[in-house]
Amino acid sequence: MEIVHYPHPTLRYHSKPIRRVNNELKKIVDEMFDLMYEASGVGLAANQVDLPVQLFVTNPAGERGDGEEHVFINPVLSRPKGSEEKQEGCLSLPELYGNVIRPREIHCQAYNLKGQEFKRTVDGLFGRIIQHETDHLQGVLFIDRMKESIRESVSDEIEEFEIEFQSMRDSGTIPDDSIIRKRLADMESRFC
Repeated sequence: MEIVHYPHPTLRYHSKPIRRVNNELKKIVDEMFDLMYEASGVGLAANQVDLPVQLFVTNPAGERGDGEEHVFINPVLSRPKGSEEKQEGCLSLPELYGNVIRPREIHCQAYNLKGQEFKRTVDGLFGRIIQHETDHLQGVLFIDRMKESIRESVSDEIEEFEIEFQSMRDSGTIPDDSIIRKRLADMESRFC
């Protein structure tokens, strides 16, 4: 398992709800936490590791053993309040940052690895992480939420990701879309 970079097609995939939590999914969650910490991140969605399921992990502290780890399965966001603009980054677009306007507060409903539903209202960094990662599960990237002027200011960096991706695809490092679609369908059948 590895973190895929923009414009990998799975990043634009609308993930399917998880219907089965099993030992394989728990191993995936453990590995996602490992990858998130190795990359110095605070959140990681399943799309970012080339998995088509509604799952993300987060620890706002960004360090193993510090803060609290959270697993969100099939998250649903509602009741947005307020608005604030803050800088965001993404492990699938490393070293690219830009301001994004998001609701200041959001209500989240999701399930944990025990299959238990939980609900909470969140704000601050944790609320922003939850919104960012839930966007991933819908195939939405933080660059899609940037104001046009901000997106234009990082267009050269975005183009570099596209050129690197095409180079990897041309060399066979990244398979073509038909192979990716087949693999995604196989993964969906195991959890959805």
